[in-house]
Amino acid sequence: MQREKENSLDKIEVVAFVGPAGTGKSHRATHVAKQNGIDVFIDDGLVISRGRILAGRSAKSEVNRLRAIRRAIFEYEDHREEVIRYLKKNLPKKLMILATSEAMISKITKHLGLNPPSKIIKITEISTHEEIEAALRERREKKQHVVPVAKAQVQHNFAGKLVSQIRGFFRGRDKEESRNTIVKPLFSFNGKVTIDHNALTEICNKLLELGNHIKKIRELDIQTYDDKIKINIEIDLTLGGRSALSIAKTLQKKISGGLSYFTGMEVKQVNIKVNEIFL
Repeated sequence: MQREKENSLDKIEVVAFVGPAGTGKSHRATHVAKQNGIDVFIDDGLVISRGRILAGRSAKSEVNRLRAIRRAIFEYEDHREEVIRYLKKNLPKKLMILATSEAMISKITKHLGLNPPSKIIKITEISTHEEIEAALRERREKKQHVVPVAKAQVQHNFAGKLVSQIRGFFRGRDKEESRNTIVKPLFSFNGKVTIDHNALTEICNKLLELGNHIKKIRELDIQTYDDKIKINIEIDLTLGGRSALSIAKTLQKKISGGLSYFTGMEVKQVNIKVNEIFL
């Protein structure tokens, strides 16, 4: 019990470094961490310190964008548990997390069992408008990404093409060198992911059919907005010794968890209406 208390992730102070994709966060990550007295940070699924990968797996190692999103927010259990084990064992005093939005920060901290950020640093506080525009232009035209670790580290953690390695220096007294590697993933992070409405309906139907209590699906209405999903379901149930309320709650969890897992989208609501009950 005492050992668990000593390993509590509540002891870690979280700092968020936030900015839209392609604005240069990874390129500046090591410098921003150093400025804030932070030795360890999380970027795209990796735990990184001084140009070395300490735990995790890069989202840029995935073969499509949906898997990359899920990797980046630690939805894969083995990946998540590996990072949690590392953090519990080493307990850094401060940890910086890179993300494209505060909502993404919230998902990462929730999945890893970390505190909400005590400080949020925005890319606009670190880079000029011209620097951000230049970074976005590089991303659009060359489709290249920066991974804030040395090339030798990336080679074992990346599925795409390694382009080159760049070096920079902190402007501090110690002049510590930082290394970034430029990579080309197998997919593009640009734009939005669109999932056909029929595909969402098919996934939802399959999830409902997996249970033994669904006698008939009378209505299934799925609404999507801003990468979020709202679902209204009307069904007939066979109780089989359970209460209708208990079955409905189980179905809500199954639909919400299943759609989120398979699509990477956020399920905001699952509303279930029971039309008829059979014993």
